[in-house]
Amino acid sequence: MAGPAAKPGESVSADSAPPGRRPVPVWTQWAGTAVRLGLAVVWGWAGLAKIADPAEAAQAVRAYEILPEGLVKPIGYGLPFLELALALLLLLGLGVRLVAAVSALLLLAFVAGIGSAWARGISIDCGCFGGGGHVDASQTEYLQEILRDTGFLLLAGWLLWRPRTTFSADSWLSS
Repeated sequence: MAGPAAKPGESVSADSAPPGRRPVPVWTQWAGTAVRLGLAVVWGWAGLAKIADPAEAAQAVRAYEILPEGLVKPIGYGLPFLELALALLLLLGLGVRLVAAVSALLLLAFVAGIGSAWARGISIDCGCFGGGGHVDASQTEYLQEILRDTGFLLLAGWLLWRPRTTFSADSWLSS
């Protein structure tokens, strides 16, 4: 029995389309791999930047003035580990759709937090890649931070839509 036929300009692998489904163009798997690895770098960079100084990470969380004090340290200390776990899972390509969903929720929380600080007139550095805390009003970069995180959110959205990527544990496990 022959595999799925490729449309002009598409390459299709036999394992890219489950029975009864349209084949997935190979380029989307490669694009997804680039997106997956790019998002892994982002989470890895963010987690590594914060893990060395958990007290500073907690101070960055505190600066948003959103969470009760009892949650500041657990969130500040735990967030770098979550970010590193997401980075590792994305690097391996394991549970890509689930990791993309968690990433999207986390990024939405970050955008909401930054937007909230901006709307309330709180002058902070987001602390997304280390540092964080109160800064002079002239040093805030809320729009750039929201746009950056929205870009990362789009990457997570791609992986929600097309979680099958090249060189991923998910692909090897489903074979």
